[in-house]
Amino acid sequence: MRSLRTGLSLVSLLSGLALLVPAATASAADAPLRDLAAAKGKVIGTAVTGSKLTGTYGDLAGAQFNSLTPGNAMKWGSVEPTRGSYDWAEADQIVNFAEAHGQQVRGHTLVWHSQNPSWLTNGTWTPAQLGQLMNDHIALEVGRYKGRLAAWDVVNEPFNEDGTYRQTLWYNGLGTGYIAQALTAARAADPAARLYINDYNVEGVNAKSTALYNLVKSLKEQGVPIDGVGLQAHLIVGQVPSTLQQNIQRFADLGVDVAITELDIRMTLPSDSTKLTQQAADYKAVMNACGAVARCAGVTVWGFTDSDSWIPSTFPGQGAATPYDENYAPKPAYYAIAEALGGTTTPEPTGACTAAYSVTSQWDTGFTGQVRISCSGAALSSWKADWTYGAGQRITQAWNAICTQSGTAVSCANAAYNGTVPDGGSVTFGFNASWSGGNPVPAVSLE
Repeated sequence: MRSLRTGLSLVSLLSGLALLVPAATASAADAPLRDLAAAKGKVIGTAVTGSKLTGTYGDLAGAQFNSLTPGNAMKWGSVEPTRGSYDWAEADQIVNFAEAHGQQVRGHTLVWHSQNPSWLTNGTWTPAQLGQLMNDHIALEVGRYKGRLAAWDVVNEPFNEDGTYRQTLWYNGLGTGYIAQALTAARAADPAARLYINDYNVEGVNAKSTALYNLVKSLKEQGVPIDGVGLQAHLIVGQVPSTLQQNIQRFADLGVDVAITELDIRMTLPSDSTKLTQQAADYKAVMNACGAVARCAGVTVWGFTDSDSWIPSTFPGQGAATPYDENYAPKPAYYAIAEALGGTTTPEPTGACTAAYSVTSQWDTGFTGQVRISCSGAALSSWKADWTYGAGQRITQAWNAICTQSGTAVSCANAAYNGTVPDGGSVTFGFNASWSGGNPVPAVSLE
């Protein structure tokens, strides 16, 4: 299933004058995200929920991504809720789906302080017993999927924010050596799988990422099997670390791969055009940072649709963190990912639409304008308008569209909720702008 994006062609529009113009549609990209990523030798993945891998959710997961990560299905509490009693149903379902769709699977996660079964966390274990439990769990789970998974997040979130070791069942029971022990056990269970340490808030250069860097350096020097570092990248709109690419490169220089493993970029709800524009820029920045480093294996988003995101339940009042909205419509972030991977749009004529630019009010320092797009005999799935101001006008506020201005060039794309213009329907977006001395009507084009 391919997401569609639509464009128009507009001529110069006098205030209030509607003109009939040819419309065009285009696929969101010339190829699905997975094909664009593969052409660059990268992974573009998503975390998934096994029970949802049908219908539109399954279609998009299979068509757009070349790697899947089970969101919860492979965690210890899911696979062995009662000691010696196993439930592999969802994990198997995801692996089988991936194989049927030519996708990799990233195993997540083997040794973590969270989502462990109560029998494990509430038990009283000697160090020898705890070490054996960990070894047995890794041997069983990694062994079950031997030869079928590309990578494993072997150890998850071992550090505190200040770079000290997190006090966990594993650290308290086994000391820092639990990490090397887990990696060694995983390598024995599947020599071909790539083995990662995964953590959050380690995307930029800081105390936590430096502790992780020093750990990886030490493990490499000791000959412990470590193939990669996972940067989770649960980010906030407007807060992509400026040192992200530098940080990826320094890990790569240690001789390990780097993967962005759990990318989402949350915002305070409700979303609006400004936040969605910034989010798209942030997604593109992360993609570009990975693309700039040869040993960055790729990017996995932590759920591709807002309807399957963990953010709202964990961060009340925040959300809209993924590339697709709750109705599976691609957001500006989706197009930013496609563009970062080299995607383009290709127009295909479909019919006729009318578009009208008007100035609805004007005063000595500014004005309010709007553009109405109406269709008859054509239906649009998204739109993007571009124009260049000729007298120094500047957009100060926009509604019902995501508008950005660079110098004299203005670009306005549909918001997440109004990209569709049905046959016989219309959409309108408006803006406030400043002017001085003149307000000539610009030539407008949409793509």
